[in-house]
Amino acid sequence: MRGAGEPPILASLPDPQETLTRTDWARLEHAYGSAADAPGILVALLDPDQAVRTKALDNLHGVLHHQNTLYEATAPTALYVAAILPDPRTTRTVEKTRQDFPGNMRAELLAWIASVANEVTDAADAMSRRYGFPLDDYPPAVAIRRIRPLLFAAAFPYAVDDDRPVREAAISACIPLLDDPLLLHRRAPLTPLVRQVLGTSELWQHRERAIDALNAWGEDFSGIEGQRNAFLFCETDMSQNSSQWHAGPSEGFNEEPPF
Repeated sequence: MRGAGEPPILASLPDPQETLTRTDWARLEHAYGSAADAPGILVALLDPDQAVRTKALDNLHGVLHHQNTLYEATAPTALYVAAILPDPRTTRTVEKTRQDFPGNMRAELLAWIASVANEVTDAADAMSRRYGFPLDDYPPAVAIRRIRPLLFAAAFPYAVDDDRPVREAAISACIPLLDDPLLLHRRAPLTPLVRQVLGTSELWQHRERAIDALNAWGEDFSGIEGQRNAFLFCETDMSQNSSQWHAGPSEGFNEEPPF
């Protein structure tokens, strides 16, 4: 039960099955038209067959969040993804290439949430406004902004997970969500984790995300090593075609306003 004066958006995350059955997916759109096929994609994320769930993860990026674009179906998809994070089946593996970030399905789903959240940050809104497209005028972006507290509540517990890739993915997901006015007070508790976990990651993308976040929050980021070779990203990561690349775990590599 909500306390007196508590914003409605802080209500509990809907049960994933409820999101599947009560959402009129056929009336929503994704990258290729009607999202009537979205429930099948989402259910397959937990399939016992690794190839099936890997394909579902590809579709999560390539259909429901194609090229970092937000669609009508993206917000209910995000609610479902956030709601299944505690499911033990998300600890299963997915197929990886040598360019992919390490991590199980849970880490991948958290990275997808980070990618979605990146599109509605204050910086994303400022850029969109420069092009004459404020996020407030784009319903899919408004829908994602409204559920940021729910997504944060789902992701934050994994910021201290025993699994390092999951821990890094969770912190990366929390950072862009904290632009929400209701969540600004959560930056201080997350700051040590940003510095100690992302700031010491073996992945330069995570270290740079730590630098960017700490800098934006007015915190000290000295001692964190970023990307040494500015061209290394172009030489390696641009060639990959992996789900983690689509997830965009570090800010600054998304395409400019897609709408």
